[in-house]
Amino acid sequence: MKAPVQTLASLLLATSVAALAQTSLPTLVQADGTLNPAWRFVGFPKAKADISPTRFEAGRVDGVAAVQVVTASSYGTLVHEGSGPAPVWLRWRWRLDTPLSGGTAQPDILTKAGDDAALKVCVMFEHALDRVPFVERTILRIARRVSGEALPAATVCYVWDSTHPALTQGPNPYTKRVRFISLQGRGAPLARWAQESRDVAADFATLFADELPEGAALPRVTRVLLGADSDNTTSTSSGWVADLHWTERGP
Repeated sequence: MKAPVQTLASLLLATSVAALAQTSLPTLVQADGTLNPAWRFVGFPKAKADISPTRFEAGRVDGVAAVQVVTASSYGTLVHEGSGPAPVWLRWRWRLDTPLSGGTAQPDILTKAGDDAALKVCVMFEHALDRVPFVERTILRIARRVSGEALPAATVCYVWDSTHPALTQGPNPYTKRVRFISLQGRGAPLARWAQESRDVAADFATLFADELPEGAALPRVTRVLLGADSDNTTSTSSGWVADLHWTERGP
């Protein structure tokens, strides 16, 4: 069983890079067809160096310039850091070609043993520590001190989950600092683009309602990431993400 501090650091340290003072998101794929270096790959910290990195490659599928995300008992994220107020809506397209399969454990985002995601898009917030329960706040402070990084106190993740029904939501089984909504669930079509448009502010208010006093301002966004992991289930998966951007308008 993972120690709480180690677990929190492993889950959140992967998002820590030098801050960029902007809220706009750079394109994932540049005009020349290569990955945009504004999105930086980050894996587990050195303590987990034995875990293979998730593979991110620029390419085209169905005529769409996109990032291919491939896991094989691996973990990894592409992170863009930009501090500022959250624009209301986050939009992107994604498609899952091969769901998590072939591993030693059944994928299940509600359990520690199955806590993997074939595709995920996450938004991290500058959440006030005084709104975090005492025990979790203490663990977070220790993790920040041990890692030397300003680990986020609140993260909303949108996942593609082939096990549970769409719109399943809840806390990450390792830490309540990360909470998720499955936008594509059991039975979702494979190898087909799905368009997503989320009111991130509303989703934060829903998922972290227990830590958001009535009338309180929403915290600032610090990072956006996309990724996938299959290290817990030792499985494999393959999918694509494209056109990830902020917008002021909904669907």
